[in-house]
Amino acid sequence: MTAPEGRGITGSWSPSEHFRILHVSTGNVCRSPITERLTRHALTHRMGDLNGLIVESAGTWGHEGAAMETNAAAVLADFGADSSGFMGRELLDEHVIRADLVLTATRDHRAQVISMGHSAGLRTFTLKEFTRLVRAIDPATLPDPLGEGVVERARALVRAAAALRGWLLAPSAEADEVYDPYGAPLPFFRSIGDEIQQALDPVVTALTGFPAARR
Repeated sequence: MTAPEGRGITGSWSPSEHFRILHVSTGNVCRSPITERLTRHALTHRMGDLNGLIVESAGTWGHEGAAMETNAAAVLADFGADSSGFMGRELLDEHVIRADLVLTATRDHRAQVISMGHSAGLRTFTLKEFTRLVRAIDPATLPDPLGEGVVERARALVRAAAALRGWLLAPSAEADEVYDPYGAPLPFFRSIGDEIQQALDPVVTALTGFPAARR
């Protein structure tokens, strides 16, 4: 899919210059596949290319090699995102080591990632926590994606969010959670998909510098 006219960002990175986003849930068949594919879809729609951003997912009890849940694929279809070719993965040390930003479905997942070590604390957030922090960051303080590039902007965004973490606390314990729809009917999956999409929108805007097109 091409970016809106005038918004494509190309030629701003080389294979050695990338930023890896890792989405983590439990089984890697519901929440994290939805989040991974919605992230890719939004980034590509706004920029025309991932421009050095790599988006992946894994599960703390991941079903290695499994397809995503049928209802999760249906949610992605609702948003026009691609579910094809997905295979579940169990979260490994190497995934955390390589990730520049880890976004988890819940606080328990965040704690599990951090407990693996690898200096993951400053780059691991729940998705909704990261959204809350990103909303408080002045985009004018971030590198210009058309100048310094999207990768440098992403790295600066994570540093800024980590610096704010102790100042902007969640209004409740539940505010940072995306609940597991595994085994639930399609309407509940769709409500979770809407939650994830709403949380991702300001994150993708901050990463790319481009707001979502108004419908």
